[in-house]
Amino acid sequence: MFYYLLKYVLLGPLLRLVFRPRIEGLEHVPASGAAIVAGNHLSFSDHFVMPAILKRRITFLAKAEYFTGPGIKGRLTAAFFRSAGQIPVDRSGKEAGQAAIREGLGVLRKGELLGIYPEGTRSHDGRLYKGKVGVAVMALRAGVPVVPCAMIGTFEAQPPGKTLPRPHPIAIRFGKPLDFSRYAGMENEKAILRAATDEIMYAILTLSEQEYVDQYAAVAKAEQSAAKGDRRRFPRAPLG
Repeated sequence: MFYYLLKYVLLGPLLRLVFRPRIEGLEHVPASGAAIVAGNHLSFSDHFVMPAILKRRITFLAKAEYFTGPGIKGRLTAAFFRSAGQIPVDRSGKEAGQAAIREGLGVLRKGELLGIYPEGTRSHDGRLYKGKVGVAVMALRAGVPVVPCAMIGTFEAQPPGKTLPRPHPIAIRFGKPLDFSRYAGMENEKAILRAATDEIMYAILTLSEQEYVDQYAAVAKAEQSAAKGDRRRFPRAPLG
């Protein structure tokens, strides 16, 4: 009940007012039955804008940190995500990834929509990064279509580090569902999982028109942080 209260009364109307979203391809989202909606991830706002415009309820796999934050703010954030039906995902290792897959498959077995960000984390610079194969594992094991989705403008509305979004027009584009039934029974083949994931990422790229980076976003973030640390430790010597 709280999910629909947020969607239609509390948060949904506010998001529509602030972002004035333009929706394209909404007819590609199945009206019933299990499906995965796989999108790019540019902003914290993505968690709320897409559910606000979809006609069906969608459950996202959300990072566990949203549920374990300290203090009053942390408890309020955790309560909000739980009430909205989001599932915490531990991203700390391989076993954690398997747990996330089990949770996602549970949503799909109930015939519901599952929302996934294949990049695994928000883009820190607005570019699209290499997708992780968990989305392909779930699509093949559950035998469900994958609807590619592109969020456009949310990075400018609320870039990383900004607590509150600013009014900014955005667009949400949905592409035609991708069918991976040709790979049935091959969900344990690494090459198949990589091929399916790359197909999903290419569909997202076509919709979003972002610059693509063939590297995992988490790795790129770590390298950038390390480079900044090196510059602080070894400042450039003055000339002359």
